[in-house]
Amino acid sequence: MEYMRSIWKGSIAFGLVNVPVKVCSATEDHDIKFHQVHGKDGGRIRYNRVCTECGNVVQYADIDKAYDSDDGVRVVLTDDDFGKLPAAEKHEIPVLQFVPTEQIDPILFEKSYFLEPDSTSPRAYVLLATALAVSDRTALVHFTLRQRTRLAAMRSRDGVLVIQTLLWPDEVRAATFPSLEDVEKPKAKELAMAETLVDSMAEDFDPTEFTDDYQTQLRALLDEMISSGGKKVIPVAQADKGGEDAEVVDLVAALQRSVDAAGKKAAPAKKKSAGTAAIKGTAEEKNSSKSTTSERKRA
Repeated sequence: MEYMRSIWKGSIAFGLVNVPVKVCSATEDHDIKFHQVHGKDGGRIRYNRVCTECGNVVQYADIDKAYDSDDGVRVVLTDDDFGKLPAAEKHEIPVLQFVPTEQIDPILFEKSYFLEPDSTSPRAYVLLATALAVSDRTALVHFTLRQRTRLAAMRSRDGVLVIQTLLWPDEVRAATFPSLEDVEKPKAKELAMAETLVDSMAEDFDPTEFTDDYQTQLRALLDEMISSGGKKVIPVAQADKGGEDAEVVDLVAALQRSVDAAGKKAAPAKKKSAGTAAIKGTAEEKNSSKSTTSERKRA
């Protein structure tokens, strides 16, 4: 079984119940990676980070980020500048609300992460996952990772909590195509035939029935070329090579107090509170500075 490396540690807090978790990337890319080479001798093509002003090669440690405004002004931001932003050091992800799962448009889904229990007693984790499953609800949260805050959906998948980052509404383009304007609606006979065709091809979705034929054929091509040798096969030199668990005490009592508190906050106007729940980071203070610095460099 492959080990999943966690990229974030924290705790889910819905109401007064605390659920320690680790965040792991839920997906991976299986595409074969290629390098650019000189076709004549197979030498690698390298790209140097050259400054357009001084002409010098710049090391990663000396590279900052800049924003160019519409009026021609460039603003350079360092790691210290990003560190001053509230979201940069934020180890809280507030649960904004619980919404019907079917109301989230799949076009909004971006990146998926598994939440692994980080406690010796995962009772509260199982409780939350089960509650989301039986209610058919999804928790909307703010999820900050690597200095970027996203709207995200937290749901239960086969008993495992999953966070899926969502695009902001203004990041989805409006689909406006002149060719679809003033198009005649399908005739009843045409629609009936189309529905018959759909019904004849209707099956339950099983992703294991489908394969990436391109990658399979590409791998076969590479294996054949390696075994046969030739000018295109070139030998390459070998490259050199936490905190304590949070205890969950009396879940029923904690949930009851949360329900009572939510009832008291409910106003006649039914105002929504963005702070009803939160995910709180639990990294030790002596390690938080080092981990934050390493995350910025990777970003």
